[in-house]
Amino acid sequence: MPDATQRLLLVHAHPDDETIGNGATMAKYVAEGRQVTCVTCTAGEMGEILVPELAHLAADQEDGLGEHRRTEIEDAMAALGVTDHRWLGGFGRFRDSGMKWHEAGHAIAADETDERAFANADLTVAADELVQIIREVRPQVMATYDQFGGYGHPDHIQAHRVATYAAHLAAVPSYRPELGEAWDIAKIYWNAMSESKMREGLRRLRDAGEDTFFEGMDPDGPMPHFVTADEHLSCAVDATDFVDRKMAAMKAYPTQIQLDGPFFALSNNVGDTAWGVEYYRLAKGTLGPLGEDGLETDLFAGL
Repeated sequence: MPDATQRLLLVHAHPDDETIGNGATMAKYVAEGRQVTCVTCTAGEMGEILVPELAHLAADQEDGLGEHRRTEIEDAMAALGVTDHRWLGGFGRFRDSGMKWHEAGHAIAADETDERAFANADLTVAADELVQIIREVRPQVMATYDQFGGYGHPDHIQAHRVATYAAHLAAVPSYRPELGEAWDIAKIYWNAMSESKMREGLRRLRDAGEDTFFEGMDPDGPMPHFVTADEHLSCAVDATDFVDRKMAAMKAYPTQIQLDGPFFALSNNVGDTAWGVEYYRLAKGTLGPLGEDGLETDLFAGL
């Protein structure tokens, strides 16, 4: 049974990452009375702007996208019911590093980055900001990206590094005691996407005549980096009852997510399970009781 003393900490790179990857889980856990804390490392200042009338906010013009995305994430958190959202080191401490696409189909570092870019931040300096949050919140579970950041974005990779290092440092009693009493996070997960579910969703999109969404991805061909082989999955949180909240939170990001784009097309063609069941890989801790499909059904399983 859900326990009000159970605390989940999520570490993400930019506004909207948390909703796409963990929105349904967050809404479900909040509704069950568990504590959910979401940390965002940058304001996403270098993101693409999908709303033409807001193009002036781009980094090479007014450079106001970060402030705008600040309001978007506030609306998204309200839709999910999350009341504890934080910026790593405070709003604006670390800046979106930007990215470019590699010919292999994954993100890599941009040709030039700002000196304040998160990817350029000293690892210990950034980790200490998270150590303080960990020791204050004292989460039993933390979720973040894998070592590749899902698809290679340098800020996602840095978020993985910062979260991993901070979790280690936070557990050492002699390490910077002024940042709070030591706390060891029992279970750490990496966000994941099920390969079998992704292939199923792509087949349904193609059968429905949707060829432009996830263009170039063959349901029976190689999968991109952000897709995880099912044998590596550890937990599937079924939050299909909260898909409407996740969709509402995604709609709070008009500058980043197209309402007629692949996320909503997948949901429309595959149904609530496309975004209502969220998958995770266990990176630290012990697996708890497993469900019928051989996966945990709760991030707090066994605690």
